[in-house]
Amino acid sequence: MDEADAGLITGADGRRRCFWPGGDELYLAYHDHEWGRPVDDDTRLFEKMCLEGFQSGLSWITILRKRENFRRAFSGFDIEKVASFGEADIERMLGDAGIVRHRGKIASAINNARRAIDLIGEKGSLAAYFWSFEPAPHQRPDVVDLAGLKANPTTAASTALSKDLHKRGFTFVGPTTMYAHMQAMGMVNDHIHGCFCRDEVEAARQAFKRPG
Repeated sequence: MDEADAGLITGADGRRRCFWPGGDELYLAYHDHEWGRPVDDDTRLFEKMCLEGFQSGLSWITILRKRENFRRAFSGFDIEKVASFGEADIERMLGDAGIVRHRGKIASAINNARRAIDLIGEKGSLAAYFWSFEPAPHQRPDVVDLAGLKANPTTAASTALSKDLHKRGFTFVGPTTMYAHMQAMGMVNDHIHGCFCRDEVEAARQAFKRPG
């Protein structure tokens, strides 16, 4: 099986990595230093959840290129501040060409901030809540490969997480979106076997102290 079939590429630096960042420097930095590494900070987790919602129907690189604009528009994704946003803020953001101007997704982020406050009050933190859905080792594939990732855009864990969030009033949190969130926050390690990041991420996950 060649690299392309395996879902791997060799970069200009000679390293083998997952195919999806291609040669884009911003995307490569995200893949190499952020994606899949465990996160327990509520602000970052809220940001990731919101941006995954904005990504729905779009490519992730589109969102990544706009991330700093999103951070400015959403007050750094401070949950309390976003929860206080009203119609004037929605109109402000609908006029902001630096972000994805989708009324439903903007309103969803505000709604989700309000729901997050309730959730934090119940669970202590978003981190404790999200990490409680981490799949057990036996629920994960022995080998992460391109075919498996394509065949399984959702999992039992992401479906359970999505259903629970919907019950709590969250929106734009479907099973596929939540699986992307789980991948991004390091709840699962979906760097393809053969990617140089895979072992680094697994070591970080092993050292990570789960909240809760």
